[in-house]
Amino acid sequence: MKTFLSLALVLLAFVPCFADKRPNILFIIVDDQSPLDLDIYRPDSKQETPHIDRLAAEGMVLDAAHHMGSFSGAVCTPSRHMVMCGRTVWHLPIAPKAMETCPPEVIDNVMAEVFNRAGYDTMRTCKRGNSYRGANEKFTVVHDATKRGGTAETGSAWHGERVLEYLNERSSNKDEDPFLIYFGFSHPHDVRDGTPELLAKYEATNHTDKNSLPKERDGQPVLPNNWLPAHPFHHGHPGLRDEVSVSGVWENRDPATIRNELGREYACNEYIDIQIGRVLAKLEEMGELDNTYIFYTADHGMAIGRHGLQGKQNLYEHTWKVPFVVKGPGIKASSRAPGNIYLLDVLSTMCDLTGVDIPETSEGISFKPVLLGEKEVTRDVLYGVYNGGTKPGMRSVKKGDWKLIKYDVLDGEVRETQLFHLGDNPDEYLKEHHDPAVAKLTGVKPQPHQVNLAGDPKHAEKLAEMEALLLSEMRRLNDPWRLWDQPDDGLTPPARKPKSAKKNKPKPKKPKA
Repeated sequence: MKTFLSLALVLLAFVPCFADKRPNILFIIVDDQSPLDLDIYRPDSKQETPHIDRLAAEGMVLDAAHHMGSFSGAVCTPSRHMVMCGRTVWHLPIAPKAMETCPPEVIDNVMAEVFNRAGYDTMRTCKRGNSYRGANEKFTVVHDATKRGGTAETGSAWHGERVLEYLNERSSNKDEDPFLIYFGFSHPHDVRDGTPELLAKYEATNHTDKNSLPKERDGQPVLPNNWLPAHPFHHGHPGLRDEVSVSGVWENRDPATIRNELGREYACNEYIDIQIGRVLAKLEEMGELDNTYIFYTADHGMAIGRHGLQGKQNLYEHTWKVPFVVKGPGIKASSRAPGNIYLLDVLSTMCDLTGVDIPETSEGISFKPVLLGEKEVTRDVLYGVYNGGTKPGMRSVKKGDWKLIKYDVLDGEVRETQLFHLGDNPDEYLKEHHDPAVAKLTGVKPQPHQVNLAGDPKHAEKLAEMEALLLSEMRRLNDPWRLWDQPDDGLTPPARKPKSAKKNKPKPKKPKA
């Protein structure tokens, strides 16, 4: 009897250790990827990403995940700050009025610092630059480098190797601490130099001759449904790098160029997926896969020909939304929800899932209830901004299926309003998409009602409602600008930086985005 009791006590002693084992986090973020690249969002996509598909099959896909926007042409910079500290766009430490809207203690409550204090081992690999440097340096292990080449050493495999080395070291040392790994990639951001094998698969080439067009091939991705040869009005950021200088595209929007560039994008995406598969296999080998929350996302979307645009500096769904998949303990397999989340919600959610205290400086809302199937959305209204070009810039607001975008750029030369019902017009077709010449190239003939509804008298009441909602969100979030048809609220917009004289000024190096 004594022996039996002793054995029982020994077994019970081990139960709390197993039950109290804290979950790990693997946060995967790619650079410049539209959710519409992936077949989990666009079933007719030629993109093959079996490991991302696996995460979706074993976890939850969020259909309405967004970044809040940017006051910089390098959209990734505010976006990655929001991921790291959980603050809204106008309350970031780099925001135009940060001295008034951001407390100095934010740096002590960024992602790695929060989890370091909670006893987690933290590691990061990602591109270098255009992110939150102070927050990046808080990770205990850091391997950052920009890798956008088409080989194992110069491309995405480099980031994968850094994570595998870290996991192998943990295994060798029998490290039992929970971990937070920030697994970032430099691709598919341009230059989209894919590996030769994957470029061949998608029949794309690393086109470098500005004076010629790449060949159009049958096996390339098809033109996007909402492709246009040009945007119907100026986007408001003259000389914007992403719209005029991307190698392989430049200012071309012809079908051959766009299909080739999408092929390059797909090649880079699949190479990323291969690295994710290697890390998943290692976690499975270690027995850690089922105890790890795995997030997959991007810092923002991307146009690549959609609406006649190329870059990330717009507020159409293909660019404002981000892919978002989460797998982990308690998350139902093959589940789906809108979510209505922002990337700035990630920090609060990570804390909530792992039992770590959410820092008071975070303004994000935990979407744990969404992941566990208790709610469909975290919020009813979503706000977006881009004003990295001329001011005040673009603004958007979305509620339910209704979405408003407004443009106030080029010193009043362009003032446009767009109203979409996304349930009826998910691709945000404009009248230009109804041009027979466009429809012939895309193979898509939009329905008559699939247009910008802002000028339709039948929707005047809804337009007024959405414009009032936009103003309300701008006020709530301390947006320092107002649009031409809004009250100025007595605001003094941030001063524009004076243009320095070009004479004798050395040409600045282009920042890596």
